[in-house]
Amino acid sequence: MASINTNVNYQQVLSMALEERSPVWQDIVSDAIPLFDVLRRKGLWQTYSGPRIRQTLLIDLPEIQWYGGYDFLENPPKELFNDAYFTPKMAAVPLSLTMEEILNNEGPNQIFDVMREYIKASEVGLAEGMDTALYGDGTTFGGRAIGGLGLAVPITAANGLYGGINRTNFPIWQTSSYNINSDFPTIGTQFTSVTAKPILDEVMGLHARGRRGPDLLLMSPQHWDAYNQATISIQRITNENGVGRLGFRTLAYLGPTGTAEIVFGGGLNSNMPDNTTFALETESLRLRYNPERNFSKLFEGDGQKPINQDAIAQFIGWMGELTMVNPRFNFRLYDSAP
Repeated sequence: MASINTNVNYQQVLSMALEERSPVWQDIVSDAIPLFDVLRRKGLWQTYSGPRIRQTLLIDLPEIQWYGGYDFLENPPKELFNDAYFTPKMAAVPLSLTMEEILNNEGPNQIFDVMREYIKASEVGLAEGMDTALYGDGTTFGGRAIGGLGLAVPITAANGLYGGINRTNFPIWQTSSYNINSDFPTIGTQFTSVTAKPILDEVMGLHARGRRGPDLLLMSPQHWDAYNQATISIQRITNENGVGRLGFRTLAYLGPTGTAEIVFGGGLNSNMPDNTTFALETESLRLRYNPERNFSKLFEGDGQKPINQDAIAQFIGWMGELTMVNPRFNFRLYDSAP
C-alpha cells in the first residue's frame, strides 16, 4: 500500500527543522547588528516581567561632607532614583508552506532541505527587520515597532516623551545632538578628512568623564569615508576584537578621552541615516525582552494549519524594547547640509 502523507506529518517535519535552528536565532540577530552584539556580550540583554518595562534611573547623588571633631553630619532627604517606563513591542516573522509546495518536494530528505531554506529566509527577514527598527523612531507599523536610535538619540534632543518622561521639561533626560554645518565654526562646516578627527575629539571630550563615555560609534558611509581618509596621514588603527570579529568593517578611535570602536553602518539597503554618526555609551543601553518570547516559536508544538487554507504555518517571535538608563554620554553627529 502506498504511504499516505498528511499535514500533521509535515507539521512535525517543520517543527523538527525549527528546533534544529532555534538555538541560533539570538546569535543571528546579534551577529547581524553591531549594537545588539555589544549589548549581548556585556550581559545587557535583560529580561523583564509585567505589562511595562520599568527602567530604574539614577537622577542624583548623595553629597560628600568634610568634617572634624563634633561637627554635625547632615542627612538631607534627597530623591536619588526614579523610573522610566517603556511599552514592550511585539514582532514576528512568518514561516509558511503550502501543501502544493510540500507535495511538489515530497520525500523526507527533499522536504527537509526545502524547509531549511524557508527557515533561513525567515531568519534573514528577522535580522533585517530588527536592523530597520534599530535606526527608526518607533513610529512604523502604527507605532508598534521598537523605539530605536531615531527615538533614543534624536536630532532634536529636547523634543517629546521618551520612557514616559518629557525631555523638554527634564534636560537631564536629554541626549545631545550636533549639527556639523553650524556647531563647529572654528573647525569647519563639513565632515571631511581634515575636520573629522578634530570634530570627534571635541565632542567626545564633552561626553566623557573618568572611564565613562561613548565606546561605540556607528558611522554612515560618508562619515566613515572621511574618518578613514583622515587616518591615512596618521596611524590607522583597526579593531578586530569587538564586532570586527563578525566581519564588520571597524576602526578604533583613539582620542583624548580614550578609545571607541568605529563601525561602518552603511551598505546595500542600509537603514543607517546618511551623514550621521551615533556615538553610544553601550553601558547605558539595554535590550529588554520577555523571557517567554525571545526569538522563539510563536506557536507551541508543530505550528498551525489555517482553517480555510491548504498550508502549514509558524512564526518566530520576539517581545521587548530598547531602553536607556543614562542619556548624558550618548550623542548624535549629523550634517544638515553635506
